[in-house]
Amino acid sequence: MSLGKARERQKALREANKRARRPERDDVARVALFWLISGAIKKGRLAALERLQDKIVAMLVDQGFDEREADLVFDDLVAKYRSGVSPFRRKVHLLHPDDPDEEA
Repeated sequence: MSLGKARERQKALREANKRARRPERDDVARVALFWLISGAIKKGRLAALERLQDKIVAMLVDQGFDEREADLVFDDLVAKYRSGVSPFRRKVHLLHPDDPDEEA
């Protein structure tokens, strides 16, 4: 398959997923991580949260990321999620799919 055809196919797939309001892998991952972190904080399971951080940071380091930077990013997420309030913006383009003025 040529590069142009592959791009067209990918664009059509993204548009179909948008019409179907189908979340992407990253959408699911963000929500799952928020749920894990905020749940551990609410339940006072800080040791479990530390183990989760150690595991995630180790996996990021295996991919080539800097360990200190990965720890800082995780710490920032914990601080952000500590409030328990969802940090996610509404997906206006999903709520109003036919309104061209509501494009994200």
